Amino acid sequence: MRLIRGLHNLRDQDRGCVATIGNFDGVHLGHRAVFERLLAQGKALGLPATVITFEPQPMESFAPALAPARLTRLREKVAAIATDGIERILLLEFGPRLAAMDARDFIRRVLVDGLGVRFLLVGDDFRFGHNRSGDYALLERIGAELPPEQGFEVANLRTIKHQDERISSTRIRQLLAAGDFERARHLLGRGYRICGRVGHGDQRGRTIGFPTANINLHRRVSPLRGVYAVRVHGVSDAPWPGVANIGRRPTVAGTNERLEVHLFDFEGDLYGAHLQVEFLLRLRDEQRFDSFEALKAQIARDAAVARQWLQCNQPLD
Repeated sequence: MRLIRGLHNLRDQDRGCVATIGNFDGVHLGHRAVFERLLAQGKALGLPATVITFEPQPMESFAPALAPARLTRLREKVAAIATDGIERILLLEFGPRLAAMDARDFIRRVLVDGLGVRFLLVGDDFRFGHNRSGDYALLERIGAELPPEQGFEVANLRTIKHQDERISSTRIRQLLAAGDFERARHLLGRGYRICGRVGHGDQRGRTIGFPTANINLHRRVSPLRGVYAVRVHGVSDAPWPGVANIGRRPTVAGTNERLEVHLFDFEGDLYGAHLQVEFLLRLRDEQRFDSFEALKAQIARDAAVARQWLQCNQPLD
């Protein structure tokens, strides 16, 4: 899979493709159905499939305070899209320059002159260009008006459902916030994980007998906050049981959100390791305790509940 960072990195060999455009946060089953359709069309036309996406996501640029929580950081999203067989990803930096680009200029510079798109798959509510002036109808009209060697067909994304429930990143965020990991799994097609490299923390956990692996969330807002029973992938051949906290650590006056994971009965050095933390059971909200001793007692209770639940519930994958 070729990752193309920006229009300036497009090469002659990148021209001629079938494409789709979107954020694709979470790379859920709905997205994967889109990719399957795109790949089938690419095979029929003898053209590679290209995903056009943005970093940061448009809402994170327009209104950071209102932007939804990220299900996947960029690295996870790219890896998941590549796994689904997509040959190319065009990653466009979303900032003032792209936001100010006229809709017709976007079509010409990105779709026609840049990628040479021959088939485009987007939702009928897709909007783009300055002041969101571009829409599905404009894409259809320009695609049909261009000379045959430059024109492209536009097709509408169908609503993808699982057991009569529409699959969307918004719905998955709602399920995760409610702690409904089983239903989220059905819409994602996999258990929900947060991935990252273990860094150095303040090492307070060691002083109370609960050392933690500290992982940077790499997102403005986390879709999860609280205490969870988890299984950690990347420690050994089998997933490792543990308990995790996502939040600001109010008892110790923390200011930034982080993921801290205590692995049961683990001895060793995980600094620098790339781990995948799979969330399975929500235990409680994050809360502030009046003393470090009260926090220690609650962590012990959380760990006992998580350990027992994980022993009774075997991994699904």
